[in-house]
Amino acid sequence: MKKLLLTGFEPFLDNPINPTEEIVKELKGKVINQYLVIEQVLPVDFAEAAKVLFRVFDKERPDVVISLGLAAGRNRITPERIAINCNDGAADNKGVIMQDQPIEQEGPAAYFSTLPIRRIVDTLVAEGYPAEISNSAGTYLCNHVMYSMLHKIAKEGLSTRSGFVHVTASHDLALKNRSLPSWHQHDLVKAIELIINVL
Repeated sequence: MKKLLLTGFEPFLDNPINPTEEIVKELKGKVINQYLVIEQVLPVDFAEAAKVLFRVFDKERPDVVISLGLAAGRNRITPERIAINCNDGAADNKGVIMQDQPIEQEGPAAYFSTLPIRRIVDTLVAEGYPAEISNSAGTYLCNHVMYSMLHKIAKEGLSTRSGFVHVTASHDLALKNRSLPSWHQHDLVKAIELIINVL
């Protein structure tokens, strides 16, 4: 049986709930499209996020890595096309602020996702789930994790496929921030299951 590492994040900034944490916990241990789902919730911490990711990756050696992040304010599922070699943005959960810092000093400027993002979007839309490709994973922890994983795979010459998918706020989060568009948590989980089936 193949293995799929599915990661989410803990709550961060002014988001007291992170729906990605609940998604990965709900799918933990399930077998979807012949992939056993291994879950890991990552800290919103520039110094630790990739370390935690690499520890579980090295232990499990999954065939695919799909990392999830919250894009509060978006109204659709957005697989990311590219990650750039830059840390920048608001403070992480340890209070650390990065500005214009490379993730890897000697790393390339960017990496493209190796997930079938066009097919993912087409499948989600066909099933009635709003989705589109995003061309920027930003420069915060989501981009950091996507870039770090793809860099490790490239550096070690692995065949592992990897990429990042941003999800919307859940209704529970929107109840705490009324300005956010949101989906029901059940629909978020179903959308991620569909993405795994596309593999």
